[in-house]
Amino acid sequence: MITRRALLAGAAATPVLALAKPAQAATSLPMTVVNHTFRYANSQIWLYVVGTDQATGNQVFARADGTKVPVSLSHNGPDGFADLSIPLAAGGDTRITLPWMSGRVYVSIGQKIRFRVVIDGNGRPALQHPAGWVSSDPSYNVLHDFMEFTFNSGGMFCNTTMVDMFSIPMELKLDGRTSQVSGTLVPNGRDQIFAGVAAQPAFRNLVVGDLRVIAPGHGIDSGLFSGSYLDPYINDVWNSYTGRNLRVVANGVTYTGRVQGGQFVFDRGIRSFARPSTRDVFYCNGALHSEGISGPIAAILGAAFNRTTLLSHPDQPVTDRSQYYRTSLTNHYARVLHANTRSGKAYGYPYDDVADGSTYIEDTAPTAIRLRLTPFNDAA
Repeated sequence: MITRRALLAGAAATPVLALAKPAQAATSLPMTVVNHTFRYANSQIWLYVVGTDQATGNQVFARADGTKVPVSLSHNGPDGFADLSIPLAAGGDTRITLPWMSGRVYVSIGQKIRFRVVIDGNGRPALQHPAGWVSSDPSYNVLHDFMEFTFNSGGMFCNTTMVDMFSIPMELKLDGRTSQVSGTLVPNGRDQIFAGVAAQPAFRNLVVGDLRVIAPGHGIDSGLFSGSYLDPYINDVWNSYTGRNLRVVANGVTYTGRVQGGQFVFDRGIRSFARPSTRDVFYCNGALHSEGISGPIAAILGAAFNRTTLLSHPDQPVTDRSQYYRTSLTNHYARVLHANTRSGKAYGYPYDDVADGSTYIEDTAPTAIRLRLTPFNDAA
């Protein structure tokens, strides 16, 4: 399965599925964008389709008709920024075409967001994306958000993401072999997410007016959140498993681990894990970096730390969502997001896909996709 982590890396691999080999997906996919914000007119909203052409490795943007255009310094205008925007239709729904690529569909409201083409460390043109968690970013004061996707010969793999921030409520509907809907908030979900995060004193500074809520990892980097917030829980986990075993089931295999010499040591050739920092947990990186055969174990550990189920459950992963976020010291950002989606699923951190907890959906023979901008308040 292509996870959110692979989407961000522009993965080109076709996922292994327990299905008959599908016919090759079409090379373009119709996308309908529906403005159900009931607050903003179509004339106030713009789209941006940006990412990587997996065949060439070039960073590209797509026009409304699905044409892929390699980014170039020439796309920067007199103000130093590239206008890659696609306006919504004057009225009704907007129809665009997605080509084979891996990337994001951004949405901005009220103003256009700013991309800049630069030369990367390999001497190739690359896009600098907006960063809503960086106060000096030129798009910081613009209401914007994005979904992620990889569309290739294997099909469409996509999600609504809140890993970096939450701003615009979005819903995805993917049609193909089946019809799937993902990301829908409960009525008044947006207001409840802002209020729920603000109600937690340690997380309050992550709320940026009525623009967005920033994920706690970015909050640490921005000086808005404590870098030691989760340390007491992490230390309790480390101390607890010096005297008992943790059993982790991944891909049908049970792995057993215990803290030895300050490292979480597992059997069956899995690498040892150093004690993660609070930042490592929220980013699911650093000591919890996913790599090789140890990747699934890192993912399960990362999810369990964010869900704070490790102390109470020596058998992982925990699939009963009622057991998540039950401690006072937990990832309240993710907890509040999950509590305000109809399905109970959200993408609050990179390993939120463990035990099918995320908004990720896929189809190996897609025929259409719909991105609906859902109400900011009242009925969703």
